[in-house]
Amino acid sequence: MAGTIINTGSILLAEPFMLDPNFKRTAVLLCEHSEEGSIGFILNKKLDMRVDDLVNGFPEFNAKVFFGGPVQTDTIHYIHNVGDLLEESRKIADGVWWGGSFEQLKFLISSELITPDNIRFFVGYSGWSDNQLEEEMETGSWVTANMHPNYVFKSKPDSLWSQIMSNKGDHYAVIASMPDAVTYN
Repeated sequence: MAGTIINTGSILLAEPFMLDPNFKRTAVLLCEHSEEGSIGFILNKKLDMRVDDLVNGFPEFNAKVFFGGPVQTDTIHYIHNVGDLLEESRKIADGVWWGGSFEQLKFLISSELITPDNIRFFVGYSGWSDNQLEEEMETGSWVTANMHPNYVFKSKPDSLWSQIMSNKGDHYAVIASMPDAVTYN
């Protein structure tokens, strides 16, 4: 899809036959896109762990953790909807912010001003070097979609890829209904 515009705050949907197990049927929120490269987080790969189990000294917090991508899997990142309440956070899209002061985050969680419904934590991230994402777009590896805060904070991870693909309409709705594994008779 030559000429596809890639913007920070967009969703990247893996094309349905992508074989890379890290990205098969994933929806990735693109948080940074520049000449130097791109950074995003996989929204639909929930891990069986809690953030307070991963980070020493973190307040008890029943928030699930997601696999953000295969780059630097020894790091924790977060996307939230509390905006400027968390200083140093960066607006990615309407109703969606990235990062912010970690010490302040722990305080706001302890004070119950941030609940698990306000935030998503990620282990690692998805990264592309300069022009790599554009090349992958040209070869048809990804389809772009508009971001909606509900995709991060309200949708079920297991059906997110199909939901967003279907919301694009037209032939994408047909793609969304394709089974994960195609068998031949």
